[in-house]
Parts: sequence; structure tokens; C-alpha cells
Amino acid sequence: MSESQPRRRAARPAPRPGLAPDDPLRAFGERLRKIEGLDDLARTYPGREITVGRQRQQLEFFSTPERPNAFAMVALEFFLVIAQYYREALPLRLILLLIAGQRAGGRIPLTQDDMAQILDVPRQKVNQSLREVMSHGIVIKRSKGVYQFNPPYSYVAAELVRLSDGSTEYVQVGQADALAELRAAALPDLVRFPSLEHMREAIEEFREERTRKRRERRERFGTTKAQKEGDR
Repeated sequence: MSESQPRRRAARPAPRPGLAPDDPLRAFGERLRKIEGLDDLARTYPGREITVGRQRQQLEFFSTPERPNAFAMVALEFFLVIAQYYREALPLRLILLLIAGQRAGGRIPLTQDDMAQILDVPRQKVNQSLREVMSHGIVIKRSKGVYQFNPPYSYVAAELVRLSDGSTEYVQVGQADALAELRAAALPDLVRFPSLEHMREAIEEFREERTRKRRERRERFGTTKAQKEGDR
């Protein structure tokens, strides 16, 4: 029998420089422990100031018994672009109404007659403004009297629905699910792949046109002024 070989000991890892006992970064490598009080916490990190803020309050927003807990998420970039693009008040008023009229999933159960009555304008004007808004892929028509906001621009994820027996049911529709359903349908690219770039380009064209007209007015004014001075 051969003699047993001595067992090799595993090499110990090189010691790592440790953090100071009062360094708060030590907390990331330690298990969570219960803190009985602020004095206990203060003794753990001596020399550091401890403050306690006010308890965070619940978000407040307006609601009605018919539309409880109504809240819409709207892209700030979308607001910025439409504020620069639309030169008339009615399309902007219509967009605000469509945002406010959304239900869970971004559906808008409003007929054009409803829109005209709420905005107090003729239905023909609503029809014209709605066609312009829809031409940019902001809103699409799903069925008669039901429209759909393009989810990346504005979206309502959930709502509290009152049932006929007086109880309530919380209905939630994920934005990703709504987008997947829309993109699977035969829709224009402005809706399936939304982008505000075409509106930004139109804004630049507007500004260039205004600059050109101002320059022409200044040139006409300078020519007229020179002619009057020459006639004296």
C-alpha cells in the first residue's frame, strides 16, 4: 500500500480592503436588520445627521361618480409638438376632449355629435378638425362612435367601472397589450409605428415660411420708404 498523500489546503483569497465601520456603503453587503428606533440608527452611523420627512400623501386628481379614478398619461413631447403645430384653437380643444374622454385601453366612446355638443361648435367643424387629427395618426376610428388614441401619445391604463348592481370593478389594460393589438391590425404606418417627426418637419416649414414673409415685408417697407424720400 502506498502512503496517503497529504491533503492540500485551498489557497485563501487575498484579503480585500474593508470599509470603515461607519461607512453607509457597508449596508449593501450586509443582511437587513430591524431598527428599533432612530437612536439605534444614529449609533450605527455616528457623526451623520438623520432626518425624517413628512409621510408621502396619496396623489390627488378630480373624479366624478360616473368616472372615478380617471387619469390619463400623456407624453410631454406630444403636448409640445401639437402646441407648436396647430394654429387654430379647435383642433387643440378637440385633442384635449379626446384625452379626457378615454376609457381603459385608450378607447374613446364619443360620437361626433357628442363632441360638437361638448365643444359647442357645429358638427361640420368637428368633422374637419377630427379628420386633420386622424391624418397624423393621433387618433383612429375603431367602430361607429368609438375612437382610439394612439397609445404612445396618450393612454388610460385603468378605470374603476360601476356595475348595474352598484358594485365596482377595476378594469386594467396594459399599454403593451394595446399596442400589440393595434400593430397587428391593418393600420397606416403612422399608427402602427407612431412618430411625431412629420409634424416637426411641418413646424420647421411653417417657421421658414413666416421668416420669408417677414423678410419680404421688410424689403417692401424699405423700398417704399426709399421711394418716398426720393420724391421729396
